[in-house]
Amino acid sequence: MIPALRRLNLTHWILIGTAVGVVVGYLDFAVWKETDLADTVRPFSNIFIRMIKSIVAPLLFATLVVGIAGHGDDLKKVGRLALRSIIYFEVVTTVALFVGLAAVNLVRPGDGVTLSGSASEASQFANNQPTLSSVLEQTVPASIVDAMAKNETLQIVFFAILFAIGLVQVKGRPKEFMLEALESLSQVMFKFTGLVMKYAPIGIAAAMAVTVGKNGLGVLLSLGKLVATLYGALVVFVVIALVPVAILARIDLRRFWKWTKEPWLVAFTTASSEAALPMALENMEKFGVPRRVASFVLPTGYSFNLDGSTLYLALASVFVAQMAGVELTLGTQLLMMLTLMLTSKGVAAVPRAALVILSGTLTQFGLPLEGIAVILGVDAFMDMARTSVNLLGNCLASAVMARWEGELTNPEAAEGAGAEVVES
Repeated sequence: MIPALRRLNLTHWILIGTAVGVVVGYLDFAVWKETDLADTVRPFSNIFIRMIKSIVAPLLFATLVVGIAGHGDDLKKVGRLALRSIIYFEVVTTVALFVGLAAVNLVRPGDGVTLSGSASEASQFANNQPTLSSVLEQTVPASIVDAMAKNETLQIVFFAILFAIGLVQVKGRPKEFMLEALESLSQVMFKFTGLVMKYAPIGIAAAMAVTVGKNGLGVLLSLGKLVATLYGALVVFVVIALVPVAILARIDLRRFWKWTKEPWLVAFTTASSEAALPMALENMEKFGVPRRVASFVLPTGYSFNLDGSTLYLALASVFVAQMAGVELTLGTQLLMMLTLMLTSKGVAAVPRAALVILSGTLTQFGLPLEGIAVILGVDAFMDMARTSVNLLGNCLASAVMARWEGELTNPEAAEGAGAEVVES
């Protein structure tokens, strides 16, 4: 028995933890009922998320600065990479918006659903609705210490880029010392990540138990059509957008899935892109993406290339209109998509942050905020799907950019060739 358990890898333990969490949550909801199980196990989930968040700021800052400043004085490569990345992000997220729009108009999951729930519960999201101007302003940190404390990804990226450009202009030992220190920090944080991930199955089991214990499995049936539409649209998006992109970029899909499946599972089960970022950075390097590309594209993509979230926003906004009996013209829907394309760029990579964007869009177009209260019941399950697609899309973006830069390698093949040379 013990040897069999030792053969299980992290992916197996995460799946086991997920299954245990679902079973315990269902028993709490349907059998034990008025127990305080959710309050009892929630701290174990919160501990995992807090440990993960403690990794993000130092790892993100260190890898991004080294990735940029490590070029020496050649900043043209960074500018070229940034421009290519932004173009790629805009094209792919636009495809995601239109897939979501097509799915919700074809299936019409909002027809026949009666609006219910508390308007005050939904309106709490509208109080913090973002605008394009506020997103631009909040990109610049007033204090990098405060930005790191709050894990403000865009602010950390902005500061790290300026810091790296400044570091490039420094000559001699001070520059070498700073690069060595940050390189050492990133290496230590990768090891730190490995220690934290050993706790992941426990934290994920607790998170699933809390979610299912609160909502029950029946909540999936009540709005099953909406959930099924989202999952189906995300599958269609992966098939018609991500897979062709990977083929055109000559990405080995089998190897790519080998190195993305574990961070994908973490993103799916925790509904947090932040939780999967450290492992995604490490695994994409193992896949063959240079650190300077991965450390730039992945963090930037978490703010500008949230494919799953943008698809969800398109679907959810029209879904609310359907529930309210409001028929949106094609022109209005396209204007809504443009609004979402702009405001979604600053959405945080944390659970249910997309609801803030959704509430702002509903308010702008005069749609009832009660629709958010209805969606809240199943949002945790939808958040898992859209967040995992966000992660998958950003990992692919880093591989595509590495190929575009002519720097994508195959470390496994190189190791195999080296081994053959030694044997001979």
